[in-house]
Amino acid sequence: QVQLVESGGGLAQPGGSLRLSCAASGSRLSTYIMRWHRQSPGKERELVAMVTSAGYIEYVDSVKGRFTISRDNAKNMIYLQMNSLKPEDTAVYYCNALNPPLSYWGQGTQVTVSS
Repeated sequence: QVQLVESGGGLAQPGGSLRLSCAASGSRLSTYIMRWHRQSPGKERELVAMVTSAGYIEYVDSVKGRFTISRDNAKNMIYLQMNSLKPEDTAVYYCNALNPPLSYWGQGTQVTVSS
């Protein structure tokens, strides 16, 4: 069993930055694919970024060049650095630990981008 707790969300102005953190407990994350998803009201949850246990990284096109995912296996932490934020980045951001068939989710952290 893995417990995930996100933090770092909040209000940012367009063009601003936020850094999301995901703290894991209950199991080591080193063997898991770690992903950040987001969900806006009325929209389906979408995959934003992922990093595999080998360090392979992918991003959804809308955040490429602006967001950076990283993992610290020693600290059991996952991060999402978000720069050049846009109003359309407003959503609840969720951390996900995936090791099929196991999949664990955090409760989410709200990110609001508004002037």
